[in-house]
Amino acid sequence: MLETLADADLVNQQDKVPSHELWDQLLKKHVKESGLVNYQSFQQDYSKLSKYLKDLADHPPTSKWKREEILAYYINLYNAGTVQLILDNYPLASIRDIKRPWDQKILRMGSREISLGMLEHELLRKMDEPRIHFAINCASYSCPKLVREAFTARGLDKQLEQATLGFIKDPARNKISAAGLELSKIFKWYKGDFTVADQGLVEFLNRYLDTPLNTEIKINYLPYNWDLNEIKTP
Repeated sequence: MLETLADADLVNQQDKVPSHELWDQLLKKHVKESGLVNYQSFQQDYSKLSKYLKDLADHPPTSKWKREEILAYYINLYNAGTVQLILDNYPLASIRDIKRPWDQKILRMGSREISLGMLEHELLRKMDEPRIHFAINCASYSCPKLVREAFTARGLDKQLEQATLGFIKDPARNKISAAGLELSKIFKWYKGDFTVADQGLVEFLNRYLDTPLNTEIKINYLPYNWDLNEIKTP
């Protein structure tokens, strides 16, 4: 009987969905509403960030998790892992100053070691949720901003909608008018994720615009600024 109970406890522990509260606290402390990050102050809480990432590593998603729980886990893991990667190489001017930043296996999920690239392309993008592109942050000015709260299963749909709407309507990232579009290269790199079934890219954008655009409108893409999304201190 004891062995059975112990086995049940182990299964329950393995299926546990980790809390994202610590990550939420760190974001509120070190990230501005603009999405810019104070990496210097974040360094002082490196041990807390490592603790959070270890909790995620020790409790990877299982088949008993809800889809929203898995998505929130992956998004938070990506963002927290990116911050840790920056801190491990700080100071620097751009994430691209790091050798193969998206290919290094810096993350752990249970016994599996993965890279940021694997997390994005092999896991997140396969969950059929294009709005994730506006939730994950690559520590650069042209990326979607790092929001000041952790993603949670309960609030996920609202959070993804806010992130998507905020990114599309941000004139620093997209210039939208009836005369033409100058879009973030995210829409070029991941076009296939936004154009599913009979929906084209403009149809996707129109879901978030007050005045729908002609689907034949000309589209150009803006240069991508890879400078570090850092708060500049004197």
